[in-house]
Amino acid sequence: MKDSLVTIFGGGGFLGRQVAQALMARGARVRIAQRDLAVAVKVKSLGNLGQSQFVGADIRKPATVARAIAGSDIVINLVGILSGDFDAVQHEGAANVAQAAAAAGVKALVHISAIGADANSPSAYGRSKAAGEAAVKAAFPTATILRPSIIFGAEDQFLNRFAQIIGSAPVIPVIGAATKFQPVYVADVAQAIANAAEQPGVFGGKTYEVAGPQVLSMKEINAWIAKAIGRDKPLVEVPNGFATLLTLLPGGPITRDQLAMLGRDNVATAGSEGLEALGVAPTPMGAVADKWMVRYRRHGRFAGRASA
Repeated sequence: MKDSLVTIFGGGGFLGRQVAQALMARGARVRIAQRDLAVAVKVKSLGNLGQSQFVGADIRKPATVARAIAGSDIVINLVGILSGDFDAVQHEGAANVAQAAAAAGVKALVHISAIGADANSPSAYGRSKAAGEAAVKAAFPTATILRPSIIFGAEDQFLNRFAQIIGSAPVIPVIGAATKFQPVYVADVAQAIANAAEQPGVFGGKTYEVAGPQVLSMKEINAWIAKAIGRDKPLVEVPNGFATLLTLLPGGPITRDQLAMLGRDNVATAGSEGLEALGVAPTPMGAVADKWMVRYRRHGRFAGRASA
C-alpha cells in the first residue's frame, strides 16, 4: 500500500474523508476524484504534504473518469445518491468506473453498494444498486463489493438529522417505525475498504454485507437518540397512508422512493460475510456517538444524559 496511488471517486464526502485518512495512514497517496472539488478541501489536512491530490470528475462522463484513473494502482468508487437519477449514477456511473479501471490495468477495484441492492427491489435506489453491482462484476470480475447498512458518524445525515428533529419537535414522528436497520460506524467501513484495497488477493471477487453489531427498528433508533440527548418525548408512529401523502409535498421529509425502501429491513443477510471477515471489529453506536450527540442536549456537555 505504501506509495500506491489510490483514486477515490467521491473521496471528499462523509465516508470518503474517512477512507482517505485510513489510506494515507498506511502510506498511500490518494487522488480525490470529485465533481465539486470545493467539498474535498478537508482531505488535504488529513495527510502529509504531497500525499493528496485532487481532480474534477463526474462518473456519468466516461472521459473524466478515464482521466481521473490514469496512473492509478487502486480505484475506489464511493459515489451514491439518495434522490435523483439513480440509474445514471449508481448503474451507468458504476459501469464507467469499472470499465475505465479495467482498461487502465489497475490492480484493485473496491465498489461501494448497499444492503438492499436487489434487481427486484420496490425502490429504484435498490434496483440501481443491483444493476451497478452487475456492471462492475462484468467489467472487473475481481472487484471487491461492499454493501453497508446505514452509516453513522460525527458528520452523518442519519443520527444528526434525527437528533435535530427530536430536539425541536414536541413529539417524535417516526416513519417506518418497524423497519429494522444495522447501523455501521463510518470509521469501521473506512478500515474495511482500506483492507479490501490493500489485499485484493484475499478479498477480491467477493461481496460483503457490512453492518454494525446491533439490529434496531427505526422506532428503537429514535428512542435511543432521544435518551442520548436527554429529550423525554412521546414517539408517534406515522401511518403509512399519511407518510405516502408526505411524499407528495415539495421538499417534504421523505420521497416516494425512500418510503419504498422503508418497506424492507436493512440488515445483513444471515450467513453473509461482513466486517469481521474484512478484519474489522464492529463498533456499537453507544461506544462512540456520545462524543458528538452531546451538542443536542439542552445544556451541551454539561447536561445529564437522561435529563428531560
